[in-house]
Amino acid sequence: MRIDRLRVFDVNLPLVHGFETSSHRKTGLNHLLVEATGADGLVGWGEIATPSDPFYGSETTRAAWAIAERYLVPVVLGATWEAPEELEATWRRIRGHEFAKAGFSIAAWDLYAQAGDRSLASALGGTRTEVVAGVSLGIEPTLDELLTQVARQVDAGYGRVKLKIAPGWDVEPVRVVRAAYPDLDLHVDANGAYPESDESTAVMRAIDAQRLTMIEQPFAPRDFVAHARLQSVLDTPICLDESVVDVADLHTMLALDAGRVLNIKVSRMGGLTAARRAHDIARDAGVPVWCGGMHEFGVGRAANVALSSLPGFTLPSDVSGSDKYYARDVIVPPVIARDGVVQVPTGPGMGHHVDVDWVLRNSSRTLDTSAAAA
Repeated sequence: MRIDRLRVFDVNLPLVHGFETSSHRKTGLNHLLVEATGADGLVGWGEIATPSDPFYGSETTRAAWAIAERYLVPVVLGATWEAPEELEATWRRIRGHEFAKAGFSIAAWDLYAQAGDRSLASALGGTRTEVVAGVSLGIEPTLDELLTQVARQVDAGYGRVKLKIAPGWDVEPVRVVRAAYPDLDLHVDANGAYPESDESTAVMRAIDAQRLTMIEQPFAPRDFVAHARLQSVLDTPICLDESVVDVADLHTMLALDAGRVLNIKVSRMGGLTAARRAHDIARDAGVPVWCGGMHEFGVGRAANVALSSLPGFTLPSDVSGSDKYYARDVIVPPVIARDGVVQVPTGPGMGHHVDVDWVLRNSSRTLDTSAAAA
């Protein structure tokens, strides 16, 4: 296989409801879409789902554009490969920048699946025909508004709700939601907002009493030891997200017992190949996994659905319907959740058509390079 043309689009879409985490609030998303046209005429799509600001991690949309333009496009364009892993090897020298790499990885996997007349899920080794979805809710101005948002998602059929927490917005919101929904699959995500301290441990132990499925990323990403110490005094499993950027981090998590659940994000791990490998390692270690999201547009969301069809994804994943985030998504049909369940597409590739006209209407800039011009 060979990619003869690459286009990168800088796309902005508004959110239907603002979303606040421990670090910032956002009302819209700015992601990059990668269109890869093969020598055979097939077109694959990927998404670089970087946040605009360096709060989740060090990568930003502006930096991802620069890395894509200067380093990724030149090595991908015109390269000959048989499997996505071979194409990914062309950027092995580039350290970090996992989100940027992930966009090209997804596009390669989409092309690869289409060339084999298989669905993306099947090409990855997926076995599920449907994926149970959960939703993630941000920090709201009041407890009443939080309860309104929870009720809306429960009424829509979602059986798992994740609450964002931060110092000062933690124990009471969890208690209130748990009191209102005693049987709800509930967990919390701090995005590393807490320092390791006696006060933080007391907060986590109070949350621990609320019968949660997991407590996600309470401490800083690189502090595996702090997570291990906290896990030793909690009954609730700790889930790591930002901490696990590659499989070496996963081995550290397992060796230290720093977490007992893994959030696998395609973007954070640098693409579908790395995400699948993390799934395999976690499954062999008996660690449950689920697919986290970055408020992806439909391209990245479709990749997440395909990944979530792998057998080790035993917990609800962040693959809720597009309509929860966007009034109009970039793919047709959009990802749809019915009673909290998303069907895994069976058509070739990601199983969705990208609305290129809509992408162009919402793009602030476009990079267009062909092998002949390179």
